[in-house]
Amino acid sequence: MLELREITKRFGDVLANDHINIRVEPGTIHAIVGENGAGKSTAMRIAYGFYTADSGEIVVDGEPRRIETP
Repeated sequence: MLELREITKRFGDVLANDHINIRVEPGTIHAIVGENGAGKSTAMRIAYGFYTADSGEIVVDGEPRRIETP
Protein backbone atom coordinates (compact mmCIF):
# COMPACT_ATOMS: atom_id res chain seq x y z
CA MET A 1 0.00 0.00 0.00
CA LEU A 2 1.14 3.53 -0.79
CA GLU A 3 -0.14 6.56 1.10
CA LEU A 4 0.56 10.24 0.76
CA ARG A 5 -0.60 11.87 4.00
CA GLU A 6 -1.21 15.60 4.35
CA ILE A 7 1.30 16.39 1.59
CA THR A 8 1.97 20.08 0.99
CA LYS A 9 4.27 21.49 -1.69
CA ARG A 10 4.99 25.11 -2.56
CA PHE A 11 7.00 26.64 -5.35
CA GLY A 12 7.71 30.13 -4.05
CA ASP A 13 4.31 31.76 -3.51
CA VAL A 14 2.48 29.08 -5.54
CA LEU A 15 0.76 26.37 -3.48
CA ALA A 16 0.87 23.28 -5.71
CA ASN A 17 -0.45 20.70 -3.19
CA ASP A 18 -2.37 21.68 -0.06
CA HIS A 19 -2.55 18.85 2.50
CA ILE A 20 -3.46 16.15 -0.03
CA ASN A 21 -4.15 12.54 0.93
CA ILE A 22 -3.97 9.57 -1.45
CA ARG A 23 -4.16 5.89 -0.55
CA VAL A 24 -3.48 3.18 -3.13
CA GLU A 25 -4.05 -0.45 -2.19
CA PRO A 26 -2.17 -3.28 -3.94
CA GLY A 27 -3.95 -4.62 -7.01
CA THR A 28 -6.04 -1.49 -7.54
CA ILE A 29 -6.04 1.05 -10.35
CA HIS A 30 -6.57 4.76 -9.71
CA ALA A 31 -6.92 7.83 -11.90
CA ILE A 32 -5.94 11.26 -10.68
CA VAL A 33 -7.94 13.87 -12.56
CA GLY A 34 -8.24 17.64 -12.37
CA GLU A 35 -7.77 20.85 -14.23
CA ASN A 36 -4.43 21.99 -15.60
CA GLY A 37 -2.36 23.31 -12.72
CA ALA A 38 -4.30 21.37 -10.07
CA GLY A 39 -1.15 19.65 -8.73
CA LYS A 40 -1.60 16.13 -10.13
CA SER A 41 1.89 15.85 -11.59
CA THR A 42 3.44 17.44 -8.51
CA ALA A 43 1.78 14.85 -6.26
CA MET A 44 3.06 11.98 -8.41
CA ARG A 45 6.55 13.48 -8.57
CA ILE A 46 6.57 13.59 -4.77
CA ALA A 47 5.41 9.95 -4.62
CA TYR A 48 8.32 8.76 -6.76
CA GLY A 49 10.99 11.06 -5.32
CA PHE A 50 11.46 13.69 -8.02
CA TYR A 51 10.27 16.40 -5.60
CA THR A 52 10.37 16.47 -1.80
CA ALA A 53 7.21 17.55 0.02
CA ASP A 54 7.40 20.61 2.24
CA SER A 55 5.27 18.79 4.81
CA GLY A 56 3.36 15.54 5.21
CA GLU A 57 4.57 11.98 4.89
CA ILE A 58 4.81 9.08 2.49
CA VAL A 59 3.91 5.67 3.90
CA VAL A 60 4.70 2.38 2.12
CA ASP A 61 3.24 -0.82 3.57
CA GLY A 62 2.55 0.94 6.87
CA GLU A 63 6.08 2.31 7.29
CA PRO A 64 6.93 6.01 6.86
CA ARG A 65 9.48 6.52 4.07
CA ARG A 66 11.55 9.40 2.83
CA ILE A 67 11.89 9.08 -0.93
CA GLU A 68 14.61 11.47 -2.09
CA THR A 69 15.52 10.16 -5.54
CA PRO A 70 13.45 8.70 -8.40
